[in-house]
Amino acid sequence: MGAYILRRLLLIPVTLFGIMLVNFALVQFVPGGPVEQAIARIQGGGDVFGGFAGSGSDTDTVDLGGSDNYVGARGLPPEFIEELEKEFGFDKPPVERFFRMLGSYITFDFGESYFRSISVVDLIKEKLPVSITLGLWSTLIAYLISIPLGIKKAVRDGSRFDTWTSGAIIAAYAIPGFLFAILLLVLFVPANCFRIPGLADMWPGGAALNPTCYELFPLRGLTSDNFDQLSAWGKVKDYFWHITLPVLASTISAFATLTLLTKNSFLDEIKKHYVMTARAKGLSERKVLYGHVFRNAMLIVIAGFPAVFIGVFFGSSLIIETIFSLDGLGRLGFEAAVARDYPIVFGTLFIFGLIGLLVGIISDLMYVLVDPRIDFEKREG
Repeated sequence: MGAYILRRLLLIPVTLFGIMLVNFALVQFVPGGPVEQAIARIQGGGDVFGGFAGSGSDTDTVDLGGSDNYVGARGLPPEFIEELEKEFGFDKPPVERFFRMLGSYITFDFGESYFRSISVVDLIKEKLPVSITLGLWSTLIAYLISIPLGIKKAVRDGSRFDTWTSGAIIAAYAIPGFLFAILLLVLFVPANCFRIPGLADMWPGGAALNPTCYELFPLRGLTSDNFDQLSAWGKVKDYFWHITLPVLASTISAFATLTLLTKNSFLDEIKKHYVMTARAKGLSERKVLYGHVFRNAMLIVIAGFPAVFIGVFFGSSLIIETIFSLDGLGRLGFEAAVARDYPIVFGTLFIFGLIGLLVGIISDLMYVLVDPRIDFEKREG
């Protein structure tokens, strides 16, 4: 097992190099890079150039009041554009920029955001708790529901219960996460909240919004504006009040997949000879199911926990965080891609790629821990 893990670890740098190379090459053909974005903001009256080092006196003469002295009205000087390119590092050839970037990433130096004047690492630390919250709760709820439901479906395979639940699961899986999120907003976040006098204080955040307003769920954010003034129990209620809809929206796809995976895994084990032998010995169906079948059937489900978490963490965070206005990594990546903030784009890509590769190794270790009979080295041989 040690040799297998070592080979997998040695493949990580090669795989990361390929991921970064492909994405870096694709970005070179994308129009509207950081320099163009900065020029567009300047010509539109933005002040993004105010944070550039060494902008020179050319920027000091910019008049944002709409007069004839406004530089954007007659085109920016070539010297200023060259200064922008130098500031962003685009005065060097792409190959040199790529290897400089990789050299910095090896030491986990991801640089600073082009437009936020903050390091990429600090930005990720700031946004990470929101995304981890969604990923952990979504994965936990998916497992808590999927495993018992999948076992029951396997035991009652072919029954009316199995048929109806399969239809509902397939329908839920077919609904895109963003569409389900929008549906939740339409159903539970009405434009005009319900007026129920006297019940405002019974729902977290209701009194802060309107003394006579009873709102089912909030439209955005992870906490209310008055979160710091709430009691300990009030903060707990407010937190769960805010994460309910985002977690439901991000759980739906993982829940469907895990349920069917659990059912099929149990069905495969139930049909094996050791189960027939256990039944022939007179063991109860419950003891056969949970004493013999459960460990073998749950192997693939339990071992896949890291991969499921990463899938929910990365797959749903972008859309869900954008729809519910949650300030997490998904929304950060989306905004960085739109603004062509390449340090954030490539920094998060490198970190997520590294985490994904490490999680793949952890998943294999989980298989061995759950069932020591598995030997990846013999399988490779």
